Amino acid sequence: QELLRESGGALVQPGESLKLSCVYHDVNFRNHAIGWFRQAPSKEREGVSAIGDSLAGEKTYYADSVKGRFTISRDNAKNTAYLQLNDLKPEDTAVYYCARGVWGGVYDYRLTEDEFDYWGQGTQVTVSS
Repeated sequence: QELLRESGGALVQPGESLKLSCVYHDVNFRNHAIGWFRQAPSKEREGVSAIGDSLAGEKTYYADSVKGRFTISRDNAKNTAYLQLNDLKPEDTAVYYCARGVWGGVYDYRLTEDEFDYWGQGTQVTVSS
């Protein structure tokens, strides 16, 4: 069974919102940071957001391109992380992936792929009028 599974992707119009979910299929979810990345056609995968583990106070991180529009959160009782996407733009079109962070506690994430070890299969978000 895959460790992480994303859901919630859809086709939406510019300005609309979506909420993505990432379910973690193992124990100790609260002890891991979770990140969200995206990959648009013909582009490299880029870090979007991350949320730290319980020891880190669930500190949040955002790429400049989504700051103020996207919100990351987690529900440790449900082993689920979320990414709320507001005011979506066509340039937000991509496959969105969640991933498990390697480092815990006081580590400050830079939203680079080498900071994450397990990845989900992705969910497609398309923003188009």
